[in-house]
Amino acid sequence: MSAMNFGSKSFKPRAPDKGAFPIDHFGECKTFKETFMKCLRDNSFDNSKCRLQSKDYLQCRMENQLMAKEPMEKLGFKDLMDPPPSQSDGDTKP
Repeated sequence: MSAMNFGSKSFKPRAPDKGAFPIDHFGECKTFKETFMKCLRDNSFDNSKCRLQSKDYLQCRMENQLMAKEPMEKLGFKDLMDPPPSQSDGDTKP
């Protein structure tokens, strides 16, 4: 009886594109997470009422390399982004 060998292909694991990221072992974003979780509890887990807290938590994770950096607009927070600075700075020119 011989061992079954289906070639030299080897499994190469890779991280998923979205959905899994490192645990915050050092608590770098703990206060943001706790604020977000409190908001969820206070609002019967209606996450639409906690979008600002969610945005802050995700920004913290990205800033601390706990998840890949993504534009907040791509993560669904376009409506919470600061508007771009105005073309005029208040000066009126004739």
